[in-house]
This record gives sequence, structure tokens and C-alpha cells, in this order.
Amino acid sequence: MIVTVSERMGRVMPSATSEVLGLAASLKEAGRDIISLGAGEPDFDTPEHIKQAAIDAIHAGVTKYTAIDGTSSLKAAIQRKFKRDNGLEYEANQILVSCGAKHTLFNACMGILSPGDEAIVPAPSWVSYPDMVRVADARPVTIMTGIDSDFKITAEQLDEAITDKTRVLFLNSPSNPTGSCYTRSELKALGSVIRKHPNLIVLADDIYEHIHWADDPFCSLATACPDLIDQVVTINGVSKCYAMTGWRIGYAGGPAHVIKAMKTIQSQITSNPCSVSQVAAQAALDGDQLCVTTMKNAYKERSDFIVQALNDIPGFECREGEGAFYAYPKVSDALATLELADDTELVKLLVEEADVVTVPGTPFGTPGYIRLSFACSIEALEEAANRIKRIVG
Repeated sequence: MIVTVSERMGRVMPSATSEVLGLAASLKEAGRDIISLGAGEPDFDTPEHIKQAAIDAIHAGVTKYTAIDGTSSLKAAIQRKFKRDNGLEYEANQILVSCGAKHTLFNACMGILSPGDEAIVPAPSWVSYPDMVRVADARPVTIMTGIDSDFKITAEQLDEAITDKTRVLFLNSPSNPTGSCYTRSELKALGSVIRKHPNLIVLADDIYEHIHWADDPFCSLATACPDLIDQVVTINGVSKCYAMTGWRIGYAGGPAHVIKAMKTIQSQITSNPCSVSQVAAQAALDGDQLCVTTMKNAYKERSDFIVQALNDIPGFECREGEGAFYAYPKVSDALATLELADDTELVKLLVEEADVVTVPGTPFGTPGYIRLSFACSIEALEEAANRIKRIVG
């Protein structure tokens, strides 16, 4: 007898990036000299002052349940962060701490979306957005972008995509997988459309905020359009910029009624985030930010290198991003030259023949691209680029 699973599972796909990480691990265990450019994870260790705060918390017995939505001290640190970095002021009941930004986004989808609703997902997008929407019994609606538009949607595209069923817009800047970042003026243009639809909530995913190096300073949507603050849930976390992926702390600031709904969902799924991790997150947000600058500068150096190296590979076209730690080259010409059916076949070829792990662009919503993470050493990037060039060139 086969026990069936829910109908919902027919709409949800496993994470493509998780599959790639599993493949890289299995190949390394088999003795292959694998260079993995698949993981969206900093290669730096968590800074010492953050680790020490967690150690001190353990010795002090901070190992019990906390408030579902986070400790008052961490929420206060998040309030200070939003005011300091973004010019945004939130009350305590407008802040929610969750088990990573991914959890925060999931809470938002479950708290906002109803069956039959639509959520706009600009493509390429992080692979989990559409499936979170499907789990919430809503429908993802894609707005396509490409390298020629710097992977950013326009106000005109947004206006055309919104219907009377639209409830959510995902906006990730700097972007996974492209590294593209919206400028203040571009956000204002999008705001002019959002303003016409008061029932629309924007999930502004700012997780890569401090891994940003463009001439235009980073700007969040609610900062660019302060009158829209009641339509924006601003989402962030400590995973990327503080190299704290395993600590699992994300957070959000937004309208009190939306945050309350997200908290209710969280109360029935995970309850509070890890108590020790919350102490570490507070140390990260309130502590010396030099560690963030040091890591950002390293990512920028790596970005400069890998973008040039990829553009030297026949059939590859790569734009320089403004942040995050990904390169997203267009490889359609290389596919034609190699007579490969799609980007997934190229990724498979690179693993099998070059021992280099990348991620296909198709799961991100844009076939004909691949994603490479440069959260690794320059030496590893140089060797990876050489291996790819030997196979493709």
C-alpha cells in the first residue's frame, strides 16, 4: 500500500540550490576535486565578537523559550538598525524575528495570500519565491527580465502585470541570482504604480543590503517611498552580511496587522527562534560593523575578477552586479556552439567534465543562464574559470 501525500506537493519543487549542494557533497565524498560555485553561503567565519556573545549567553543560561516574535532586546536592536541604516521607524509590534529570512518570507506568504490570489515574481528570482506562493494556494505571476534590462522590472511592466487578484510583489535588491540592485529613482518609479493599488503588499527582500558596492547608495523601497510604508514588509537577516547562515535569524518590519498575522503563523510552526542565536544577532546588529565592510570588499574584488573571466569564455556574456555574491552569465551562445539542449545540460557537463558545480538558470525563471557563487577564494575562482574555458572554449 502506498500512502499518498497532499495535492499541494504536486505544485512544489525541491530547491534547485539544495540539490546542487547535495551533488557537490556526494562528488567530494567520492574523491573528486570539486570546485563548488553553487552555494549561496559566505565562506567567511562568523566574526569573533558575535560568537563570543553566543558563548556568554550559553554560560548565562539563555537557553529557554523566548517570546514567539523574538526577545525585546533583539527587537530593539532591529528597530535601531532600521532607523540607522534605512531611516525607517517601527514600533515593537511591527517587528518579527524568525528562523531565517526564508522563514520570514514564508510566514508573510501564509499570512497574506489566500486561494486564488496572485503574487508577482520578477524573473530571474530566488527559487523559493514561486513555491512559497504555491504552498499558500496562490498563483505566482512572472515578469520576465534579462541581461539587456539589467535584470530589473520597469514601472510599465509592473502596471501591466497587476490585476484585481494581485496581493503580493516580491522585490529582491541586491538580487539573488543576478546581483542587480534597484536605484532610488527606479524604486520611486515602481512606487508610482504600487501607490495605485492599496491592497498590494510588497515583500522587500533586503537580505543582501550590506553586500553592495554601486555608486548609488543602497536604498530600500520604504525608504524611497515613505508614504508606502504601510504597504511594505521589509525583510532582512544576519545570514549573509555577518556570515551567520547557520544561526538562522531573519526579521521583518511592516504594518502591525501583517506582522501579527505572520506571528500567528510562526506560533503554530516553530514558535520562537533560537534563544542563543538571538543574542548573537543582537551583537551583530549593535556591534562594530568593520567586519561587514571587510567581507564586502572581498566580494567586490571577486566580482571584478569573475565577471571579466566569464566574459573571456566564448559564448558567455556577464554583466557586473551591484551586490550580493553571484555572477549570472547568459550562456545561450555557448549552448548553441556545444549543441546542448539547455542550461541544465551545460551545468551537468561542467560537473562531469570540469568538476565545477554551478546552478542552471531555469529554476530561477530564466533559461539560458547559469548562476555562479563567488563566495570562495580568488584562487578557486581562477581555477574554476580555467576549467570552464577548457570545456566550453
